[in-house]
Amino acid sequence: MIAIVDYGMGNLHSVSKALERMGFEYAVTEDPEVLRRADALILPGVGAFGDAMRELGERGLDDVIREETLGGKPLLGICLGMQLLFTSSEEHGYHQGLNLLPGHVVPFTGEMKVPHMGWNWLSFDRPHPFFSGIEEGHVYFVHSYHVQANNPEDVWAVTDYHGPVTAIVGRGHIVGMQFHPEKSGDLGMALLKRFAERCQEKVGMV
Repeated sequence: MIAIVDYGMGNLHSVSKALERMGFEYAVTEDPEVLRRADALILPGVGAFGDAMRELGERGLDDVIREETLGGKPLLGICLGMQLLFTSSEEHGYHQGLNLLPGHVVPFTGEMKVPHMGWNWLSFDRPHPFFSGIEEGHVYFVHSYHVQANNPEDVWAVTDYHGPVTAIVGRGHIVGMQFHPEKSGDLGMALLKRFAERCQEKVGMV
């Protein structure tokens, strides 16, 4: 069973319906015990970084997510959920993240339209088993801040928006997608399915 973390700020319906269409068992929950029993976690997110960390903290979910993930449970962060995986964010001040991956969330700078919204080409930055049999293509983004990962090897895929922008990150059993896979057509669904299948098969992401 895949648990979708409900902390009041996620695209819960679209993610759960995508899993349902693909035939995967899931639960939308804010119950720490259900998260602990789950085989994998999905952390969605829409909104501001600081608000999200506050909501997770008030529900006691930040510690549960850290503990379960550090214990080896697969985790997928989507959109804001991907950003929360990192050390900190500069969105409306300075905020600590879950610190599961080293790096920081920073604003777009320069003469460009913000938020970055729309369909952009997803380029696999390096060969990785997670992408086996999946071809590059367009996916759907909506975000005003982006991740600067400390370790280049944690960046699995990028897009171009007036320069390279981190689009997929990963390390071991942790994966993050800055775009919305559940709203990104066949490619997005293939990537979401790959995560769910690997959790189901208990083979990890590598």
